[in-house]
Amino acid sequence: MTDQQLRDVSESDAPGEPPHAPRIPERRTMHGDVFADPYAWMRDRTSQQTRDFIDAQNAYCEQRMKPLAGLRRTLFDELKSRVQQTDMSVPTRIDDYWYFTRTIEGAQYAVQCRIPVRGEDDWEPPHVEQGSAPGSMPDEQIVFDMNAEAKGHDFFRIGGMDISRDGRWMLYGVDSTGDERYDFRIRDLATGRDLPDLMPSIGGACLTPDGRWVFYMALDDAWRPYAVWRHRVGSPSETDVEVFHEHDERFWVGVGLSFDERNVVIGTGSKTSSEVLLLPVATPEGRFEAFIPRAEDIEYDVSFSCFEGAGEHGEDVPVAVVCHNAVNPNFEIDVVDMRSHRPPFRLGEGMRVAAGSPCGCERGDAVQAGAATRPISDAAHITGNPGILDGARGLAIESMAIHRHFVTLGYRADGLPRVAVMSKADAAADFLAGRPWRFREMIPPALDGDWDAPGGDADRDEPSAMRALDGRTHRLYSIGAAGNPSYDAPRMRYSFSSFTRPGELRELDPVTGRDVLLKRARVLGDFDARDYMERRVWITARDGERIPVSLVWRRGRLSCPAPMFITGYGAYEISSDPGFSVARLSMLDRGVLYAVPHVRGGGEMGRAWYEQGRRLAKRHTFEDFVDATAALEHAGLADPARTVANGGSAGGLLMGAVANMAPELYAGIEADVPFVDALTSILDPSLPLTVTEWDEWGDPLHDADVYRYMKSYTPYENVPAPGSEAAARFPRMFITSSVNDTRVLVTEPLKWTAALQHAGIDAVLRVETEAGHGGTSGRYRQWEEVSYENAWCLSVMGVDR
Repeated sequence: MTDQQLRDVSESDAPGEPPHAPRIPERRTMHGDVFADPYAWMRDRTSQQTRDFIDAQNAYCEQRMKPLAGLRRTLFDELKSRVQQTDMSVPTRIDDYWYFTRTIEGAQYAVQCRIPVRGEDDWEPPHVEQGSAPGSMPDEQIVFDMNAEAKGHDFFRIGGMDISRDGRWMLYGVDSTGDERYDFRIRDLATGRDLPDLMPSIGGACLTPDGRWVFYMALDDAWRPYAVWRHRVGSPSETDVEVFHEHDERFWVGVGLSFDERNVVIGTGSKTSSEVLLLPVATPEGRFEAFIPRAEDIEYDVSFSCFEGAGEHGEDVPVAVVCHNAVNPNFEIDVVDMRSHRPPFRLGEGMRVAAGSPCGCERGDAVQAGAATRPISDAAHITGNPGILDGARGLAIESMAIHRHFVTLGYRADGLPRVAVMSKADAAADFLAGRPWRFREMIPPALDGDWDAPGGDADRDEPSAMRALDGRTHRLYSIGAAGNPSYDAPRMRYSFSSFTRPGELRELDPVTGRDVLLKRARVLGDFDARDYMERRVWITARDGERIPVSLVWRRGRLSCPAPMFITGYGAYEISSDPGFSVARLSMLDRGVLYAVPHVRGGGEMGRAWYEQGRRLAKRHTFEDFVDATAALEHAGLADPARTVANGGSAGGLLMGAVANMAPELYAGIEADVPFVDALTSILDPSLPLTVTEWDEWGDPLHDADVYRYMKSYTPYENVPAPGSEAAARFPRMFITSSVNDTRVLVTEPLKWTAALQHAGIDAVLRVETEAGHGGTSGRYRQWEEVSYENAWCLSVMGVDR
């Protein structure tokens, strides 16, 4: 580049104007198509030119955000004032200690602590004083103080922590740059000193229960965990041994201990296939063996347990719990009696305990004739299923865990996560009798006096426009078994939260049914969950599919049509489930309607929901979001001139696509670490994630149809031309990125921002220089970051204080 071009990169021509980036087209020829990329030079993220452009964009962003300094500070102060800054988690028993986490006012990070158990039968968590200092309780030990460990680092994140069964040795990993490569070390908790052992720049690791061996995941140049190595504690790293190597670049490798800690488990999988390999911890230098060899487009997982004393003569009945989609695309769970089954094992053996709905799935006809073409929302009636699953829509089976005293079942139904439980004795009886298991669904108790409690005023303060929308659901919540690391625990812990209710940790006795609140997240100030409401409505997309949309608002503050913050993701079968946010309260209190369209590509309604929003059906994701936005606006709930959309990563791709498709529906769009130059990235197998992503997006490198399809929606390649009507109608854009992001390289949002600004579109970009894909670390810095972003969103909505 010339000196003048460098000056153009680092300087604005006039105050208030965005930086100018040189346009030096580089031709890409693929499948007969030629694309001239004017900002390809930004691929070199380490060049001075690119660094200068990042600095210029950050300076421009700060200049543009100066008028919002007061609002940013107000939002931050509101958030901070609502958080119980000195707090602690409920202690959880693992082996011979109760482990818990403390947070301290003014400290960025948490402190991990523990207290020894009082005896073998000690299952009552100790009372820890709320405001006491770490280490101040009798026998309390500080296991890991992240604040002390993070000194000298602008970014600090833990990549895993594992402790030996005797509680002495701790394996831990640290990322101090944000690039998701972790340096793992071993600490002697008796002395607080680290051993010389170092496993640098790896993806993750586990420690055997005896503390003598570490199994860890090596990363290749594309950041793919591709191999597992064995390390003997106390030996030099040069003697480490590779015990597994995954040659298929579509597959990622993981390693850990089985729930019963009898096996080291290697899990290797692509987006559509998986395999589990086992090695008894008693023979750590042995050979890993596949439980069931992998097969294309088949996913499975396995765990082991037993029914104690349930045999005919009082003997234990060992079982394997296998979750797989070999027959049913929405998965089934089989329990295999290991007394009578011998290797080689096959999927489909044993007793089928639960199966998902085949409706709308690509392979649905293999389960029920005609199921593939039936609506996803059809009710499921599957012979042999527990009674609580009969009639569920979008039924997907996710997990089952057998503990000493209880059994839990995790599944999805009607677009929401669900969990069911039964006693171990009932499960053993049902299994041996060969009858459907008598699970009961966990339903969290209503808040006293709330609008959704029996006799509550569920329809009060509901906008009249909402009553015209389809299928309003009152109770929205996320629930799941949580905090149950011990097989022997006599009671089941589960977590619960919703858009309007802070998270709760509860404990259930599966025999007596006694349900106890252990902790509810406290929101300070005048917060009352009953002041807020949530609904799920269903809109009809352009192809006839019904799309669930979650809505949240402050009672008495919503004036329709209202300013609306609408957010979505829609990829990788990840569900956007209900959850509480303290930062969101500041928006709701200002009269904002918060909306979440649960678009296809996610997993809210099971496997078919995912299948209909990926590869050559990816446009459904964008169309669902646009159609949901339009439906809410047309109903009179939201004002297009005050609607802001938000999404991050693959949700950032969603943001770029909907801005191109329907700019008239949005006043502004916030795109966080957005995957907006998707085609360029997916064409480059050397980049992190690319080959594994072909199962998600398709392979444009070798398939011309996929290439053309992706090019039709990729945001960077569809930016409106300067001076065009589309550019004039384009929403205002706020974009974020991180220099050390290895999932969506900073190059993508940089190029997109430059193209948007060249087209005359109002776009600002903020790049974190010490962060990764998940943004900054440290809770106060994260609060500042969300306040910064929310200030921009509110200003676009016309809310400036």
